[in-house]
Amino acid sequence: MTISRRTLVLSGICAGVVAALIAAVSAQAKSTAAQPAATAAGDPAVQTVEARQVQSLNREEITGTLQPARQLQLGFEVPGRLARLNVTKGAQVREGQAIAQLDPEMADAQVLQAEAAVKAAEAQSAQAADTARRQSELQQKGSVSDWQSKSSSSQAAAAAAQLQAARAQLAQARASRRRHDLAAPFAGTLIEQPDQVGATVATGKELFTLEQLDPLVLKLTVPETFRGSLRIGAKVHVEAVGGGAQTDDAIVRAVIPSADAATRRIPVEIVVPNAQARFTAHTLARATLPLGEPEPALELPASALASTGGDHVYAVAGSGEVKRIPVQVVDRGAQKVVVKSSEPFSRIVDYPATDLVDGTKVSVR
Repeated sequence: MTISRRTLVLSGICAGVVAALIAAVSAQAKSTAAQPAATAAGDPAVQTVEARQVQSLNREEITGTLQPARQLQLGFEVPGRLARLNVTKGAQVREGQAIAQLDPEMADAQVLQAEAAVKAAEAQSAQAADTARRQSELQQKGSVSDWQSKSSSSQAAAAAAQLQAARAQLAQARASRRRHDLAAPFAGTLIEQPDQVGATVATGKELFTLEQLDPLVLKLTVPETFRGSLRIGAKVHVEAVGGGAQTDDAIVRAVIPSADAATRRIPVEIVVPNAQARFTAHTLARATLPLGEPEPALELPASALASTGGDHVYAVAGSGEVKRIPVQVVDRGAQKVVVKSSEPFSRIVDYPATDLVDGTKVSVR
């Protein structure tokens, strides 16, 4: 078969056109397939969470000192030699429990002497009273003079007075003996005491320190503007500064209506329960004070709060763009935070990236 040159040229042209068409279609398909990937790569994917409406109080954190509910330094009311320590330092004592004792030898002797004096005075008083009674009967019969009868009555009255004086001396001796035993005026913990016995102590010398450590009292001061916002009986969150102890059951006991003369701040007392001795007396603690009436707020995960350049969140609009909204943190917790904002929002970005900026278009996962 004979094929002309013209036929060969036309066949080559047709083959070239077909190859070009195939290449164009293939390129268009690749471009179409790559377009969504490019779009997805341009819109960063984010995870969102829903902010929850809550009621919140304005709060203020103020640091103060934890004091024992009661604290007293004790000593003996009479002089003597320290003979016995009944309680070890750091031990718990009951109200009325004997803590220590002075040597009672002299005091016991004085009590015995006073008891003997009372018995003698009772005998003398009885004898004088009997004599006066008999003299009075004889005076009525005319056997003795009126002067003799009155003299016997006077002697009986003097003997009765001596009996009262003897009884008073006995009461004093017994009271002095009781004061040789030092008893705890309230239940608490013995913080200080002498290391050994044998020393002679003077009247009123402070030897022991007793503290009631449950509850403790947190004493702090607040600005005068806070006074009207604090409520007696309100529950307060208290946590130890530099320690792990904390409680939500502390209660405002007193708001003193008189400012401190030096600082012009209002003293406040907060009762802190301490049954398990989690808090330590004479250390610092931080109280979160509720101020005023409840106000609307939003609760959200702590992971959704960004703080670079001020506390803020990123709200996601319907168009997919994020908006930076400044917020005021009312209560900052480890898992949740409560915030207030002048702009409403609901869905926000969780774990916002550090390079996320206002107006960025995102895709929600």
